[in-house]
Amino acid sequence: MLNKNKTLLLPFILTALVVVLDQVTKAFVVKNWPVPGTFITDVFGNNLLIFFHVRNPAIAFSIGYGLPQPFRFILFVIVPVVVLSLLVWYYCKTTEFSRIQRWAIAGIVGGGFGNIIDRLFRPDGVVDFISVKFFGLFGMERWPTFNVADASVVVCCIILLCTMLIPLKRAAAENPVD
Repeated sequence: MLNKNKTLLLPFILTALVVVLDQVTKAFVVKNWPVPGTFITDVFGNNLLIFFHVRNPAIAFSIGYGLPQPFRFILFVIVPVVVLSLLVWYYCKTTEFSRIQRWAIAGIVGGGFGNIIDRLFRPDGVVDFISVKFFGLFGMERWPTFNVADASVVVCCIILLCTMLIPLKRAAAENPVD
């Protein structure tokens, strides 16, 4: 029983680390570059990676920017809290997830809560500050500015998706359809 609880709870260290790192980096940006729209630095000198303080009162890609405040609160705070809570509940109830999937889910939860904290306590919106050159892919010269929480959610979702697809490929290879 103790080993099972350890297996379930250990990945939540990642959740805590993501939330702390996300909030510390955002606090650093806000303290040192308090005006949104402030250019911070070009890391490599070639515009590949720049730090640029912006605020996003919506969600990814500024989706929902024009919605009235009560709807934004419901869609960007209440719904994500419910979804993340259900995800944690399911995570704790099932034995279906592999070890890497549990860590990926913990990273998604950490990133989700990192941005929810901003939505609750930063009236100007979520602090974003990482801008990466995207070389015109999908018609974008730069990827939309993001933060540690966003990066954690995206990377961990990709890991989770890959670990869910790879066993399907193995099963299909072991049991080919005639």
